[in-house]
Amino acid sequence: MASNANKTSAEVIIDGKVYTLAGYESADYIQRIATYLNGKISEFQKNEGYSRLTTDYKNILMQINIADDYFRLQKQYQELQDAESAKVTELYNFKSEKVATDMKLAASEKTVKELREANDELSKKIIRLETEIKTRAEDARNNR
Repeated sequence: MASNANKTSAEVIIDGKVYTLAGYESADYIQRIATYLNGKISEFQKNEGYSRLTTDYKNILMQINIADDYFRLQKQYQELQDAESAKVTELYNFKSEKVATDMKLAASEKTVKELREANDELSKKIIRLETEIKTRAEDARNNR
């Protein structure tokens, strides 16, 4: 609400009348409020029955309409908050899945490394055994 410690005042025109409004917001913000109200008034004045209403009825109609805008925006805001919350949850789930996948990948890479090392050892053993078989075969041929 209050972003400044000092009050700001601004002259605004609402429904053709000049008002000096004061508040803790910027003069630009106060002007935007006046512009919003003028837009609402203009919206109502387009309805031919509006001019026949009493001032009290016009005022209550304006208040109801502004409250309606407020509640609609509040609902939109809540829907956006809910959507954001769902996206945050979804992102958290994706991150969790990524961590789990990364862990599985690391485990698989470790297994592959271990299998390659075992394969290398077996290949070396095969070469030793083949060499040993050849040597024994040669020795057996030579001993005949």
